[in-house]
Amino acid sequence: MAGTRIILCGACGKMGGNVLSLLAEEQNATAVCGVDLYPKEIGIPVYTSFADIQEEADVIIDFSSPIGLSERLEYAKTHHLGIVLASTGFTKEDLAMIDAYAKEVAIFRTANLSLGVNLMQALCKAAAQVLGENFDIEIIEKHHNLKKDAPSGTALMLANSINEVFDGQKQYVGGREGIVGARNKNEIGIHAVRGGTIVGEHEVIFAGEDEIITISHSASSKRVFAVGAIRAAKFLTGKVAGMYEMKHLLAEENA
Repeated sequence: MAGTRIILCGACGKMGGNVLSLLAEEQNATAVCGVDLYPKEIGIPVYTSFADIQEEADVIIDFSSPIGLSERLEYAKTHHLGIVLASTGFTKEDLAMIDAYAKEVAIFRTANLSLGVNLMQALCKAAAQVLGENFDIEIIEKHHNLKKDAPSGTALMLANSINEVFDGQKQYVGGREGIVGARNKNEIGIHAVRGGTIVGEHEVIFAGEDEIITISHSASSKRVFAVGAIRAAKFLTGKVAGMYEMKHLLAEENA
């Protein structure tokens, strides 16, 4: 098998299906096996545990959930594999574990694998630098009715990038209800909408005196995230231990 050899975690889910569909047309990467708690026939071997894997690989793409994170990271460490963490909903303890493993494992972690969202992140940070304290900032994110975490990891990624401009001094407010009083200038409002089959929509509003600037992104298919995951897997192959994200991938691709 030529190219990057991938272990696909969450192989039998919707995102796993999207990744496999794209890999069928990919010349430089292939899925050697999958891991899923609910295995089914998908054209590659699927195991319920990493301990059962027989195939050799270069990198793990993880589209599962934070449950079982330690097993995946330990397997990557023991077998000298990179790992693309493509799920969200990590706890503070999970993030601390990821940071610790990054000393010995090449880890690619981003809240959103879409190129467009990562461009949006840069645009929002640039807007915050120009507009400063004169504009109120609100974030609205919309997802399907099966999404378990709120706000989305992408909404938090956008908020964190904006907050870097303000030295982390902005406070996040999740929705508002009742007599909450006038808006505090030190807030970033983050609002979650859940319904139907919305793939993912994010809108950042900069509201100033007599003018509003809106930066938004809408994903019409989960395939954009699968494309990003495969790009990340190929980028990560052979990398030394450390924490990587989309800016590192883009810098290398455009070097």
